[in-house]
Amino acid sequence: MVDAGVLGARIASSAVAPLVKKLFVKDQPGAGLVTRPVRISALVSFGREKRNVTPRDVEKIAEELVRRALKAAGPGERPVRAEEAVAVKHALGHSLAALGTITIDDYEAVALGPDEFARVLRSNPAVAAYGLSGDGELFYEQLLHTASLHILNFFTQRSTYIARQQTVQSQQLARLVRAVDLLLERLPSQSAEDAEFEARYAEHVAARYGTLTIYGLDAGTSEWSLDTAYLSLEATRERDGRGNGRGDGLQVPAEQVLAQHDQVLLRGVAGSGKTTLVQWLAVTAASRTYDHGLTHLIGRVPFVLPMRRIVRPGAEFPIPGDFLKAVGCPVAGEQPAGWVERVLRAQRGVLLVDGMDEIAGDRRDAARRWLRELTRTFPGNLWLVTSRPSAVPESWLGSSGFHELTLSPMARDDVATFVRRWHRAAGADEAEGTSLLQAVRTTSELNRLATNPLMCGMLCALHRDRRGFLPQDRKSLYEAALTMLLERRDRERELDHPDGVRIPYATQVQLLQKLAWWLIRNTRSEMDRSDALHIIKQAVPSMNLVGSGEDVYASLLLRSGLLREPADGRVDFLHRTFQDYLGSRLAVQELDFDLLVNNAEKDEWEDVILLAIAHARPREAEQMLRRLVEQDTARGKLLAAAGLRYAAEVEPSVRTLVEEGVESLIPPLSLTAADALAEAGGDLVLALLPGPEKINSLMAYRVTEAAARLGSEAALHYLTRFRKHPSTKVQTTLAGAWQHFDRTLYARDILAHLPQQCRVFVHSTEDLRTLRSIGGWEDIRVRGTYKVEELTELIVRERLVHLSLQAPHPVEGLAWLSVFPNLVDVYVETEVSGTLAQQVPSWTTLITPKSGAS
Repeated sequence: MVDAGVLGARIASSAVAPLVKKLFVKDQPGAGLVTRPVRISALVSFGREKRNVTPRDVEKIAEELVRRALKAAGPGERPVRAEEAVAVKHALGHSLAALGTITIDDYEAVALGPDEFARVLRSNPAVAAYGLSGDGELFYEQLLHTASLHILNFFTQRSTYIARQQTVQSQQLARLVRAVDLLLERLPSQSAEDAEFEARYAEHVAARYGTLTIYGLDAGTSEWSLDTAYLSLEATRERDGRGNGRGDGLQVPAEQVLAQHDQVLLRGVAGSGKTTLVQWLAVTAASRTYDHGLTHLIGRVPFVLPMRRIVRPGAEFPIPGDFLKAVGCPVAGEQPAGWVERVLRAQRGVLLVDGMDEIAGDRRDAARRWLRELTRTFPGNLWLVTSRPSAVPESWLGSSGFHELTLSPMARDDVATFVRRWHRAAGADEAEGTSLLQAVRTTSELNRLATNPLMCGMLCALHRDRRGFLPQDRKSLYEAALTMLLERRDRERELDHPDGVRIPYATQVQLLQKLAWWLIRNTRSEMDRSDALHIIKQAVPSMNLVGSGEDVYASLLLRSGLLREPADGRVDFLHRTFQDYLGSRLAVQELDFDLLVNNAEKDEWEDVILLAIAHARPREAEQMLRRLVEQDTARGKLLAAAGLRYAAEVEPSVRTLVEEGVESLIPPLSLTAADALAEAGGDLVLALLPGPEKINSLMAYRVTEAAARLGSEAALHYLTRFRKHPSTKVQTTLAGAWQHFDRTLYARDILAHLPQQCRVFVHSTEDLRTLRSIGGWEDIRVRGTYKVEELTELIVRERLVHLSLQAPHPVEGLAWLSVFPNLVDVYVETEVSGTLAQQVPSWTTLITPKSGAS
């Protein structure tokens, strides 16, 4: 049998090239610069205008590529079975269909190269969706690579490409000239000594800050290349120019904050990426390249000033000439006298003051005066000061002209990018990262933890250390996270308790437990600072701690990484999941089992109860399980069933009692029962619902109805298991459920794999764009007011077969429907009395008023 990984390359160019050319419109003269750049989507033959090739023809081209590749294999050399060859055809067809949505230019595609361009095409949709075997996936990848190679070659042979490429090169040259002009303007006459030292210093910055260390991880790679590690995050800027971390302001890329303001105070929680951003800005400024797009950094000199290193007990803050010496720079001794001052007077400095929270509270006022004096003495330089949110009050540097921003949590795509880069840097198998991402997206507690680089790094390290498996119980996962946050991180960073209060790990946990259990008992998400101080002051005398209650509270707030002050005088936990974990520990210690069980019907107590079962001793856990079942409510039975996985030891009779209790609920016996199940259990239900392989079509219909009502990412993952189910009812349920989920994710993971005969409802232009991104849809029902130009622009014309329009005042006249060549029927539903009817050649038009309308 021939190797599937090389078979796709056997197809002769004479066979592939004609097929590839069918995908694109006929070449036109000129550089295509009259109106806009030449986008790939504008070149394809199945785009917005009716052309020679339809999306179905793309599938035929993919089928022909597969056929010719198999034919090239010769007798007895076929790498995949016939049925898998069909799956490869569909995967390849979907990937080639992405050409209709790609917005990069042809010359940009050529610059990517065939490997990267194939990855761009492959993202629509994921190959895993087709259930390909290892050989099938290799076969698909080689075919796509071969097609990509010929597509890019086709671009380079177009007459417009040559003209366009020359234009692009001219534009790039012009940008380079502008950057050099800016550099010359910013770079004053220098002595040979200054220029030589500046070059050596730039090399030092690149080497010193070119790697990133994630402290506190128990295993895995903790030091890796900054180029690999850096992730562009967002910073929140309030509309009045100030950021308070409440997320209601404007979003800007974090690396661009100094492009908008010369002086910025950037707040971020523990592990949010503040220090990584500081390093990236320093290395970028020192790189002496001009193509990074950050013109405000060209020709500037970075000074990284970690506060924990430059602030010594009883010592004055360093003057500019001592900056390098204060941070232990090895080339400080070679520094020409007055060099830093000359850089700052020329307004070329980028001063990166990192970690205002890492110095003692009684030194922060002095630090503010130091910053104010420097910014007044050396105006025109760039200043970035970072701090944890609660270390300094709002507008702390406002009088000195600083604008405040806050680093935002990582988005879903940020998490995926971080995980892939971490595993690549660690030399780990890509499949490990895919496995972790799947776990993060389908497990609510992991999803809540993966909000910043520190926590994502912890999950990656734990996952790899356990050979691809995270701790099987949440208790162990949270314990590992607490150890990292409360003990290991500061110790490994050699941070010597700036406020002079050293709190042992076990004592920190006990204090945090008291705060967490108070919040849970009082059904609060945050507490007054005075209440937190009262709880801590009561506990301090019995804990043998040095310092007042205020000192202990300040230390927990700044160093634990778990507490924050979201507003003046208010305190809460950074992660609700840690609050529930810590509160459940104290609930068990205090034997508050009655309180736990009596709150079983409240959603916010779900995790607390489950984690209490994990912390409890066997007899205590069994008693909780019995009482939950004896409540004789759906919620109680579901919690008990879920709790079995948390209990370390359960007597067989108790296990039987719990299992019998949940058998009456799962699987649901009717749609009403499915609704009630989703309402009662939420995501708790998903771990208990059966998969498609264990149930008949009727039951599959009911469980997908139950999961569809949840609308969560975990529910989306569960529903992907049914996307190939043959039942029409199941397919209809899946097609109709996307309104409950993130549209883009649902279209990619579910709709793209359903038969096109299923009806899909759309409510906005974004819905139409999303359908277009997966190649269009055959049966579309538009609900709400619409514009004809939006429908004709956003619906893939060759794909549409059935169209329903439901609007209070539909558009009169149907001539516009002629742009859809394959449209068979139209159904118009309206509140207006009477019937509009207009026959249009080549299809049947059915127009009826809304039933019962007057």
